[in-house]
Amino acid sequence: MRIGVLCSGGDAPGMNPCLRSIVRTVCTCNDEIYGIQHGYEGLLNEEFYPGENGSHIMGMRSVSGLSKLGGTILHSSRSKRFQTPEGIHEAVNILHKHKFNALITIGGNGTLSGALALGKVWDGQIIGLPGTIDNDLFGTDYTIGFSTAVHTAVEAVDKLRDTAGSHDLMFFVEVMGRHCGDIALSTAIASGAEIACIPEIEESPERIVARLRKIKEAGKTSVMAIVAEGDESGGAFAMQKILKEAGNPFDSRAVVLGHVLRGGSPTPEDRILASELGNFAVSSLLLGESGKMAGKIHGELVLTPFQHCVAEHKKVDAEQLRLLHIVAS
Repeated sequence: MRIGVLCSGGDAPGMNPCLRSIVRTVCTCNDEIYGIQHGYEGLLNEEFYPGENGSHIMGMRSVSGLSKLGGTILHSSRSKRFQTPEGIHEAVNILHKHKFNALITIGGNGTLSGALALGKVWDGQIIGLPGTIDNDLFGTDYTIGFSTAVHTAVEAVDKLRDTAGSHDLMFFVEVMGRHCGDIALSTAIASGAEIACIPEIEESPERIVARLRKIKEAGKTSVMAIVAEGDESGGAFAMQKILKEAGNPFDSRAVVLGHVLRGGSPTPEDRILASELGNFAVSSLLLGESGKMAGKIHGELVLTPFQHCVAEHKKVDAEQLRLLHIVAS
């Protein structure tokens, strides 16, 4: 079997360990694995990762030392061409030209949507892997990169807490998460923040200000609010302005962590998850599976059809919301 692997969309810590697991599993099975650079756009441009012995076939040594590296050695991108029927059919012709039997895609919702569209016109097998820090994909408890993103955010919030305490300030810290508040919620709990503003839950400025006044009356002199970029307020700076106009009793500053959350050496949790799912993806292909995303739910490796992953959305963890209100009170 000849298998291609690519990373698409935003990069996520853990993509490299995932690639390492995929390549070594394929090599163990004596099949061929080709790395496709720059995602679907690279497929259309026929950009293949340099393999071993002058070929494009990746071997055991091609992925040595990848476990500790953030980002992706295959590079990633978004492709407008691939989003058109003409682009999809061009990709099919290229896959046939190079005699690929299967494709593994690593990325988020857009990557899975592309795999779903490709699978409707290509006769090869496709398995997707959840590589995104947002943790917003249906079909897995955690996505590859989420653990590292939260770890990075918590480290930043811990440092900001020192300054907040020194100057009696409230910090609004914006983290990534356009449609999913998991990073913000987990960061808030882990860092001891008092407030989390997420897309899934609407809360009036007046109610938040009332809580801030109680916090100040209780003797707290500094506050941390974690704001998901997709919150209905419009982000950290917008929330800062809204609450100031609503009577926020704290002097405040706003900080946007942004793309820093995508970088860095992956945590052990992300390395393990990436390795498990990479191996599972290859094993699933060899069993004839296709059109599904590999994930892990309640400790079990599972496959979920692309159409469900794309159409359905994960719900916010109600237990974590309850926990935040208790520990931040």
